[in-house]
Amino acid sequence: MNFRPTERIASIDIGTNSVLLTVAELKENSSFDILTQRATVTRLGQGVDQTGTLADSAIQRTLHCLSLYKEELTRWGVTRCKVVGTSALRDADGGVDFVEKAADILGYAPEIISGTREAELTFAGALSGLPARGHVFVFDIGGGSTELVVGNVSERTKTIEQALSLDIGSVRLTERCHVEDPPSPRNMLCVRQEVSRALALSSLQTAPGTVVVGVAGTVTTLAAIAEEMDAYDADVVHGYRLQLSTVSELVVRLSRMTVAERVQLPGLSEGRADVIFAGALLCEEIMKHVESHELIVSDRGVRFGLLDELRSEMQHP
Repeated sequence: MNFRPTERIASIDIGTNSVLLTVAELKENSSFDILTQRATVTRLGQGVDQTGTLADSAIQRTLHCLSLYKEELTRWGVTRCKVVGTSALRDADGGVDFVEKAADILGYAPEIISGTREAELTFAGALSGLPARGHVFVFDIGGGSTELVVGNVSERTKTIEQALSLDIGSVRLTERCHVEDPPSPRNMLCVRQEVSRALALSSLQTAPGTVVVGVAGTVTTLAAIAEEMDAYDADVVHGYRLQLSTVSELVVRLSRMTVAERVQLPGLSEGRADVIFAGALLCEEIMKHVESHELIVSDRGVRFGLLDELRSEMQHP
């Protein structure tokens, strides 16, 4: 045992649409308790699909968020932290400069991770606390990319068989298809075609009876909307069973609403209101592609994969 019984660790996931923080306390039995979690929509990937460059305003919003998260790290007495950047930082010019500024703020340099590494971290983290066993397919809808992972899960092991990252996400599809307010039939067709094309080229294969797990903000938001949550409840969302029929109904419902109308929906945060339509379509198309009528929602992902890595490194330096 190489950590103090009450040592506190943290992970930060700098995504295309949001920045996520988890702080945990390590226990003597190698488990950890979650002390606090934060999610802030900063839209770092704003315009990246068209310009290939991080927008100054997006950088400033995200750095401000990281300064607030630094205060959280200090307040909770965090001794070790892992920080990663995903699709927007992978794809855009200015990523290296952003990393330097973020490191100055946090005291920890973000690692810009590949799509494959993101998929692996997602798989490890998403299944935390879920009963999924056997052949499992995990998908993580981000703002700029979507990770697809197929593997086998037992009580003691998680084995990845296939890990893919597609350059489609809720923000990227919204911008690429110039989604109007409210969306037009042409917008819906464009998003479906973009997703279908990406999935067809992905070589994704799942066996009959595969357990399907959906991760990240789009999927958790769809669950929250379905349950009409005035206040987000992670305990209800994590493990929630979301039906394909419900997702399809939400796609139609969202397509008939303006962004201003969506903001009024219980369960939908303002920062996701303009991209949830494309995200819901993406979720629907993935479920249809793997012929699944139901998915298990995971409120966890990359951050929990990072916490597992930290714990393992501290036990076996």
